[in-house]
Amino acid sequence: MSSHNEHQDQSVNRPPSRKEMSRRQFLTYTLGGATAFMGVGAILPMIRFAVDPILHKKGAGDFIKVAEVSKITDEPQEFTFELKQQDGWYASTATLTAWVRKNDRGEIYALSPICKHLGCTVGWNNNKATPDEYHCPCHGARYTKEGRNLAVAPKPLDQYKTKIENGWVYLGDIVPNTEAAREA
Repeated sequence: MSSHNEHQDQSVNRPPSRKEMSRRQFLTYTLGGATAFMGVGAILPMIRFAVDPILHKKGAGDFIKVAEVSKITDEPQEFTFELKQQDGWYASTATLTAWVRKNDRGEIYALSPICKHLGCTVGWNNNKATPDEYHCPCHGARYTKEGRNLAVAPKPLDQYKTKIENGWVYLGDIVPNTEAAREA
């Protein structure tokens, strides 16, 4: 029995030995680390793709020079202008149209030509049966000079934000029509 006690005493007094890593553990750690590295490498571009547009600063509604103030009358006139836009990473130029006129108070305002019924383009005074109105050729929607809806369409034509600077009319974002509300 004494030999058994001697054996126990020797293991207690001996410094702890380092545990060696087996080949299986080494391969597990190496392959796991490489897989995690490749996974992060594949996921990071996806995260950046989703988050990047959020991080870009948006403009405060840029205004675009459209027409000279001296050319604007109380009769609606169609003006075409170009808008540079950025869709994600794709830059393009859109051609837009506005109907610009002066109201009874001499204020200049601009209406969007997009019909509020189904999105067709309205024209001014283009229907002989209903003169001095905006008319939609698709489904017969009609609007007053101020853009108030008369038939078919559920809402008035939208309006552009306007700014007058150095003798020029500048158009900004499209907003709900305030001019039609004054008329009613």
